[in-house]
Amino acid sequence: MLTMAAACGGPTNMANAPASGSETAPQGGSASSSPSVPPPGKPQFDPPRGAVRVPDNRVDGTALPKTFPKEVYSDNGGTVLVVRAEEGGCGHALGEAVEQTAQKVVVDLSETKAQTGQMCTMDLRHPVISVALGAPLGQRTVVLKQSPPR
Repeated sequence: MLTMAAACGGPTNMANAPASGSETAPQGGSASSSPSVPPPGKPQFDPPRGAVRVPDNRVDGTALPKTFPKEVYSDNGGTVLVVRAEEGGCGHALGEAVEQTAQKVVVDLSETKAQTGQMCTMDLRHPVISVALGAPLGQRTVVLKQSPPR
C-alpha cells in the first residue's frame, strides 16, 4: 500500500516533465528564440504565439464526447488550424482535414494505437496539433469529429 501511495505521489502528467539534463521555460516564457516550436518529440500544450482563437459559435464539437476539448485556433493567415486534441498513455494525437467546403472544414481527430506488449501510463493529455488547410479558414465553421485509434 505504501508503495502505491509513493508511486502516485509524483507528477500527474509526466508529458510535461523535462528529460534528464534539460530545462523547460516557465509558462509564457521562452527557452529558445522560437517559442512556438516545441522541442523534437515533445508535445506542445500551448497554441503558437499569434494564433487566433476561432469563436465558439464557429466550432461544432457535437460529434465529440462531452469531456473532449473543443478549442480551435487559426494560424499562418488561416491556412493552419491548431486544435486541442486528446491523447493518453502511449498514444499520440492525430488530426486531418477530411472535408473542406465553402461553408465548413471537417477535422477528424484520432490517436495512434499503443504497441502491444508496451507498458503505458494511464494519463490523459490535451496537446494542440496542427492541421493544414487548402485555403484560409475565413468565416467557415470547423466541425470536429473523432475516429477510433489508428
